[in-house]
Amino acid sequence: MIKFEKFTLKNGLRVIFHQDKDTPVAAVNILYNVGAKDENPQKTGFAHLFEHLMFGGSINIPEYDKPLQEAGGSSNAFTNNDYTNYYETLPKENIETALWLESDRMLSLAFTEKSLEVQKKVVIEEFKQNYLNKPYGDFWLLMRSLAFKVHPYQWATIGKEISHIENATIQDVKDFFFKHYAPNNAVLSIGGNFEFNYIKDIVEKWFGDIEKRKIPLRNILPEPEQKEARKLTVERNVPVDAWYQTYHMCGRTHPDFYAADLLSDILSNGESSRLFQNLIKKNPVFSSLDAYISGSTDPGLFVFSGKPSEGISLKEAEQNVINEIENLIKSGITERELQKVKNKIESRFVFSETDILNKATDLCFYELTGSAEDINTEIDNYNEVSADMILKAAKSIFRQENSNTIYYKTKK
Repeated sequence: MIKFEKFTLKNGLRVIFHQDKDTPVAAVNILYNVGAKDENPQKTGFAHLFEHLMFGGSINIPEYDKPLQEAGGSSNAFTNNDYTNYYETLPKENIETALWLESDRMLSLAFTEKSLEVQKKVVIEEFKQNYLNKPYGDFWLLMRSLAFKVHPYQWATIGKEISHIENATIQDVKDFFFKHYAPNNAVLSIGGNFEFNYIKDIVEKWFGDIEKRKIPLRNILPEPEQKEARKLTVERNVPVDAWYQTYHMCGRTHPDFYAADLLSDILSNGESSRLFQNLIKKNPVFSSLDAYISGSTDPGLFVFSGKPSEGISLKEAEQNVINEIENLIKSGITERELQKVKNKIESRFVFSETDILNKATDLCFYELTGSAEDINTEIDNYNEVSADMILKAAKSIFRQENSNTIYYKTKK
C-alpha cells in the first residue's frame, strides 16, 4: 500500500505527495496531459520537440541544467502519444531548486530563435539516426500508418516526417506551449522525507501564481473497427528478414486490458513462455520472437515481432505463430501457467515501487488516467483475471481481419 496525500491549487494544478522517511533523496515528477495525439496532422513531432525545448531555457532561467547540477540533482523526460513527463531527483535539502526550475518553465519558455534552431537540429538528427538510418528503425512509422487510418496514433512521437520539424516557427511552438503546458493540464508528484504542510507551502509558493490557461477540448475520433487484414511488404538494407504483426486491442483503462497484458506474457515473457519454448527452443523457426502490448491510453495494439531462422520464409514463420495462437485458444491455459505470469507482474511492480522516483512517476500516471488511488489496486486487477478471461481476450483480439502485417525483406 502506497500512502499519499493530494491537493489542488486554485489554478488547477493537481499535486500528490508521498512521504518516504527512508531516503535522503527527493523526487519531483510533473506530467503534462499532452502527447503526439494532440498535434495538428500537418505539424507533427511537436510534443517531442517540446521535450527538448523545455531544457533550453525558460523565461527567467537561461540555463536549466546548471542550477540543478549545482544542487546535486539530475533530470530527464520522455514523451509518448498520450502524455509528456519531466522529472528530477536531488538531495531533499534542495527540493526547492527543482520546483523553481519546473515552475519557471511552466510559466513560459524563453522562446529564442537560437534555442529553437538548436533543438530542431537535435530532433532531426534523432529522427535520422533512430528511424531512418537504423536497421528496422522505420517499423513504427510504417506500422502506425498501416494500422490507424483515423486516430492520431497513426504517427509516432518523433513525427510523420522531418519537414514538420524543419518548418516549425517560433509562433508555432508558442501556440503549442500555451495550449497545453499549463497548471490545469498537469499533475505534480513529490516524494521524499517531508511533512505535508511544508510541501503544500512550497508548491503554493512556486506554482500558485501561474495563471490557468484555456486548454482545448480533445476531439479525437475513435479508430473504426478494422474489417479486413492489411499487409505491407518493404525492402530495406537490413541484415535479415523480419516479420511484424499487430492487432487492435483495448486501451489502458479498459477492464480487458489486464487479460491482454497477461496474454502477452504467457506468449512471450521469458524463456519459459510459449513462443520461446515452441518456436525458438524446441523448433527453431525464429532466431528472435517477441509479443507485447502498446499500453496506450486509447485503444492500441498487440504486437508481434520476429526474425525467422535461416531458411524459414516470412509466411512460414507467420503461420507458426498463428498455429500457436490457435492452439492456445483451443487447449486453454493452465492455472500454473497463469499464476506464474501473475507472480512475475507482482514482483516487478513491487520492486519498481521501492524507488522513490518510480513512485512519483506512477502516481502522476494513475492520477492522469483515473485516480492516483488506482496504484494500490493494480495488482488486484491482475490477480482477478481468470484463464477464461484471457481466452476471451485472445478470441477477440486475434482475428485475421483485425491484423496488420509488415514483411521486412533484405535488399537483394
